[in-house]
Amino acid sequence: MKTSTAVWIVVIIVVVLGGWWWYSSSNSAAPAPTPTPAVTDTTPTPPPAPSVALGTGSTTTIGTFMTGDNGMTLYTFDKDSVGTSTCYGQCAQNWPAYTVAQGTQVTPPAGATGQIATITRADGSIQVTYNGMPLYFYAKDTNAGDTTGNGVGKVWHVAKP
Repeated sequence: MKTSTAVWIVVIIVVVLGGWWWYSSSNSAAPAPTPTPAVTDTTPTPPPAPSVALGTGSTTTIGTFMTGDNGMTLYTFDKDSVGTSTCYGQCAQNWPAYTVAQGTQVTPPAGATGQIATITRADGSIQVTYNGMPLYFYAKDTNAGDTTGNGVGKVWHVAKP
């Protein structure tokens, strides 16, 4: 009987020591790290600025001239001055200003040597300029590349790149 009592004492000691070891190791371990939430930039990304690209057309009598992004011929008006449009009312009905939305990036045609910019017209619209001169379409031009407005009143001319 002595042997079985000794075996039971050893079993009890092993169970107690095992339990103690399990308890101390599970309580002494560092707690699991709390995941850090990802930082999300909530600043809205502005939409890309609209853009238009000017083009060119050509005739044997006029040579190369500038066109709007719609292919229609662009004109300048001798009565305008750098940065100022004087064509309003009936003039603007016959010679619509080449306007774009605020913030539009306007790209000059290939080979252009002048500067493309915009001005704010008296009516608040944004008009494209070339070397500071406001650009217009001619209402009687019906097809891309028409140049029927060139020389009208000796004050309207196709815009040359």
